[in-house]
Amino acid sequence: MSNDDADQVPVALSFEPDLSTKQKKGAHKPLYAEVFTQKPTKAKAITCVHLLVNPFAGKKKGRKIGEHAKALLEKEGKTVDIHFSDYSGHLSKIAQEIDASDGDIFAVVGGDGSLSEVITGRMNAKPDGGDLFALIPAGTGNSMANDLRLTTTEQAIHSLVHGARQNLDLARVEMVNGLPGSENGRTVRYSHNLVTWGLGVDSTLKAEKMRWMGPIRYDVGILMAIMANNRRHATLTIDGEEMKGDYTLFLIQNSQTGGSMLPLAPGASLDDGLMDIGILKKMTRRDVLKAFGMLKSEGRHVFHPRVDYHKFRTLSIETPAPAAINVDGENIGSTPLNMEVLPGAVQICVPHSE
Repeated sequence: MSNDDADQVPVALSFEPDLSTKQKKGAHKPLYAEVFTQKPTKAKAITCVHLLVNPFAGKKKGRKIGEHAKALLEKEGKTVDIHFSDYSGHLSKIAQEIDASDGDIFAVVGGDGSLSEVITGRMNAKPDGGDLFALIPAGTGNSMANDLRLTTTEQAIHSLVHGARQNLDLARVEMVNGLPGSENGRTVRYSHNLVTWGLGVDSTLKAEKMRWMGPIRYDVGILMAIMANNRRHATLTIDGEEMKGDYTLFLIQNSQTGGSMLPLAPGASLDDGLMDIGILKKMTRRDVLKAFGMLKSEGRHVFHPRVDYHKFRTLSIETPAPAAINVDGENIGSTPLNMEVLPGAVQICVPHSE
């Protein structure tokens, strides 16, 4: 990997190519990290399932999936306390106000943003963490569900009741509340999936206006952002080491996938106590198009000469003017931003490995 001005920046990580794969876009597929580095623990007895449902998820299929999940859980003999959100951010408020007992599970029907809201609510209520979560995929992105190998409602419920438990790292993300132009003080979000700055956020802002297109809107949005090729200056500080320059995109990941199942971070593990960042340096439109093509080809962007890849425990982003931040698929904040990794802050339900 390229590392310009190596004396001024932390040394970038290198990936080993998977030589068993065919070359595409001039590179082999990289060898991926294990999604979990620690052994799972056995499920303990469940006292109550707090089922928090985003009814607007997955083209408004969330309510139907939530009611189906409740029926399946009750068939398993579980006590279910069901809640439906009415607006963006409501799940966080609901989760924070629940008086939970040991043995309770917080099950989320929705996508990455819904899970992020519920985790944030619980971390606000219980800053030391330790809660147990389950994801029942119903979103449009479902990146975390992909990494957890969750595919159907039935499988997710089986994993909740009979599966294993894994530690899950979180990142405490402090930033300006609201997008540029509508800032409103500071806010804290607890991220389980990704944090994005730069071209990636520009693309999701455009994609949000095209929700009627379905998942393909992410591709259309990023192509529109590439064509705009806005200049973006930032000061990025990783574990105390500062970098300044013009950048295209920061892909900050806890999970390997993001957006519309894009393999953004081949080196990421959900429980290694670190988060990963892919830094796309200043690029021409041609470079960005090539890097995006390599990314879509099974994460080969990590071999692009204008991409550096790091792991970190703390990170900050400062910009000359407020710039938009996306957390777990939601465009909700602006710079300046500070992040701190919280190793194994919570647990999540997973299927038993075969």
